[in-house]
Amino acid sequence: MVAITLPDGSKKEFPGPVTVAEVAQSIGSGLAKAALAGRVTRGEDTRLVDTSFTLDGDAELAIVTAKDPEGLDMLRHSTAHLLAYAVKELFPEAQVTIGPVIDNGFYYDFSYHRPFTPEDLEAIEKRMTELAAKDEPVTREEWARDEAVEFFRGMGEVYKAEIIASIPTNETISLYREGNFIDLCRGPHVPSTGKLKVFKLMKVAGAYWRGDSNNEMLQRIYGTAWATKQEQDEYLHMLAEAEKRDHRRLGRELDLFHFQEEGPGLVFWHPKGWVIWQQVEQYMRAVYRDNGYQEVKAPQILDLSLWKKTGHWDNYRENMFTTESENRVYGLKPMNCPGHVQIFNANLHSYRELPLRYGEFGQCHRNEPSGSLHGMMRVRGFTQDDGHIFCTEDQLQDECAAFTALLQKVYADFGFNEVLYKVATRPEKRIGSDDSWDKAEEALMESLKRTGCAFEVSPGEGAFYGPKIEYTLKDAIGRHWQCGTIQVDFSMPERLGAEFVDERDQRRTPVMLHRAILGSLERFIGMLIENYAGAMPPWLAPVQVVVCCISESSAHYAAQITQSLKKQGFRADSDLRGEKINYKIREHSLQKVPYILVVGEKERDEGSVAVRARGGVNHGVMPFEAFTTLLAEDIDNHRQVSVPQD
Repeated sequence: MVAITLPDGSKKEFPGPVTVAEVAQSIGSGLAKAALAGRVTRGEDTRLVDTSFTLDGDAELAIVTAKDPEGLDMLRHSTAHLLAYAVKELFPEAQVTIGPVIDNGFYYDFSYHRPFTPEDLEAIEKRMTELAAKDEPVTREEWARDEAVEFFRGMGEVYKAEIIASIPTNETISLYREGNFIDLCRGPHVPSTGKLKVFKLMKVAGAYWRGDSNNEMLQRIYGTAWATKQEQDEYLHMLAEAEKRDHRRLGRELDLFHFQEEGPGLVFWHPKGWVIWQQVEQYMRAVYRDNGYQEVKAPQILDLSLWKKTGHWDNYRENMFTTESENRVYGLKPMNCPGHVQIFNANLHSYRELPLRYGEFGQCHRNEPSGSLHGMMRVRGFTQDDGHIFCTEDQLQDECAAFTALLQKVYADFGFNEVLYKVATRPEKRIGSDDSWDKAEEALMESLKRTGCAFEVSPGEGAFYGPKIEYTLKDAIGRHWQCGTIQVDFSMPERLGAEFVDERDQRRTPVMLHRAILGSLERFIGMLIENYAGAMPPWLAPVQVVVCCISESSAHYAAQITQSLKKQGFRADSDLRGEKINYKIREHSLQKVPYILVVGEKERDEGSVAVRARGGVNHGVMPFEAFTTLLAEDIDNHRQVSVPQD
C-alpha cells in the first residue's frame, strides 16, 4: 500500500505505485483538470514534480495549480519552451540556447542569421497559439549525458550541446518533448501544451552568449504569461501606465533634469527639478530637527586604510571609485557610515548622551556596471538621507521601533500608505561573530512585532556587516519599490574604535544603527514623479500657481498678484503673453501646474481671481485673499513634518 498525505492532513491509500495525476483524479475531476504539477515531501526533502511522476512509497503531496506561485512559474517556463517550439517550426535554422522564467514572464535566447522583426514576433505568437491548441502532451525523458550531447550536435544545436557538455558526466540529463520539439530542462512542466492559454510576446533584445561580450550576440525574445486573461490585461495596463509615467520621459517634458554620455549614471538637475529636490531635502531636514538628529557632514574621499578597517575594501571594492594623490590611495565614499564613526570618535561620550543620532545628506558614488544604470533608479552618484544612531544594546529595540514609526509617518506625507516589511538576515560573506548576528537579527524582528508590522524573512540577504529591515512601498499603479532600511551593526564601531563611558566608568563599544528613510534622494524623487505621473502635490510642485492674463489690460494686475504670491512664500509665475487664454491654460495644464489663475478686467476691478485646479476642476471666481488661504491649506494638508516624541 502507498499512503499519500494531503495538505489538510487527510490520507489516501493506493494498492501500489500511483502518479500525481492519479492522486489528483481520486480527489476530484476538477482538481485533476487544473493540476499542473505536484509538491512532494519525504522527510526533509521537498520538490516539485510532473503530474506523470510516480509515487512508489508513502509521501506528502500537494497538487499545484495555476493559483499557486509555483504553478504560475511553471506556466511561464513551459511557455518559454512553447516559444522555442514555435521558433523552430517557423525558422528551422535558428539555434536554441536558454529560456528561463523572469519576473512577470520569461525569455528565450536564439542564434539566427538575421534580426527578428515585429512581423516575426506576430507570426511566432500566432504559431504558439496554434501549438497550444493542439494540446500535445509534454513528456519527460532521461538520457545519458554523452548521448544527449551527440543528439543535439547531430541536430546542429551547438549551443544546447555545449550546455549539456558542461554538466558532470555522472548526472542524468532530463529532456522534455512536445510534438516535434525536444529541449533540455530539469522541469517540471505542465502536462500538455493545452494548459498554456494566456501569453504575449513583448519585445526582442540583444544578449551575449553566457553574458560574455566576447561571444556571439544572441536574440532574446521576451514574453509574459498568466493564469487568466484578466491578470494579463491588468499587467499590460500597468506597463502602459508605467511607460506614461516614466520619470526619464517626464523629466524631459517637464524640464526637470537630464542625463548625458559625459556623465553616465549622474543627474543634471534643471531649475524646476532642483526645486523638487530642495523641497524633499528641506522636509527631511525638518524631520531630523524634530526627531533628535544632529546634522553632520563628512568628507567625500577617505584614505584606503580606513576602508580596509571597515571591511568595505574586502567586501565592496568592485563598487568603489578610487583616486590617488601624493602616493596615497583614496576611496570615494560609497557610504557615509565610516565618516560618521570618525565624528563620533572625535569626542569621548558618556552613556547619558546615548542614543546619539547623526544625520547627513551625504553624496555617495558607486561604480555600478553601465548596463545596470536606469535613469534615477540606478545611478553612480547619489545623495542619501543617511543617518547613524549610536546606542547601547538595551536601547536597540526602542530605537528600531521608533524609526519604523517615524518612517511610516514620512511615507504617508509623501503619499505612500502601504508599506511592506522584510528582515534580511546574515549572508555567507560577512564580518562579526554569530553571537552578535543573533542579537542583531532578534532585535530587528522584535522591534517590528512591537509596532504590529507583519514581515517576511529573506535569508542571507543582509549587508556584510549586519542584518537589516527593508521597507518597500507600493505606488499608485501597484508597483513595489524597496526604499528605506535600518541595519544593526556590532562590528564597524568596534573595528573603528568607537567607545563610550558606561555608568561604571568603563569604556564600551556602542551599537551602530545604519538607517535611511528615503534612501537615495535621486531614486526617491524618480519614484515620486512616477507615482504622481509628474503631477506633484502642491507642496512639492516646482511651480505651484501660474497667473494668466486674458488681455494686455489685465497684465499689470496679473504681475501684481504674482509678486504678492511670491512675497507670501508661494512658487508662482505669470504668463503675460498675448496668446489666447485657452492656449495658455492648456500649456500650463500640460506642465501639470496645480493651480492656474485667470484674470481679466472684471477680476482686476474686483480684486479677485478665477481659479482652475489641476484635473480640470473649476473653483470659479473668488477674492485673491481667499485663494491664498486655499493654497496655503492645500500645502499644509500634504506636509506635516512633526512627529510626536514619546
